[in-house]
Amino acid sequence: MSELNDPRVFFAAERTLLAWNRTSLALMAFGFVIERFGLFVHMLSPSDDGALQRGFSFWIGLAFIVLGALTSAAAISQFRKLLRGLKPVEIPAGYRVNLGMLANAAVAVLGLALTAYLFLHGSRL
Repeated sequence: MSELNDPRVFFAAERTLLAWNRTSLALMAFGFVIERFGLFVHMLSPSDDGALQRGFSFWIGLAFIVLGALTSAAAISQFRKLLRGLKPVEIPAGYRVNLGMLANAAVAVLGLALTAYLFLHGSRL
């Protein structure tokens, strides 16, 4: 529990939450690029078979997307633990503390939805 009675503690924690949000988005974007790289390599290959196989880049890309979604969910958990340790005086009156968590939750859910979509339809794109 904090003994500072200073709202800057809360704002620092919220900035950290949003930094983790950016990190999770970057991981997911990197994973999507890796996953699509397999399609690019397939298009450049001289073979004539039209079937696109799920290769190493597909699975590594999906792993990065899932890692980004899990990172976003873990950031929510950490932020909630910190909120429980703050005193009411450390949170400004009327401030909506849930907006950062909602943004992270949306990123996590959309990341998992992207993973499911790529897993189910990725080889047909």
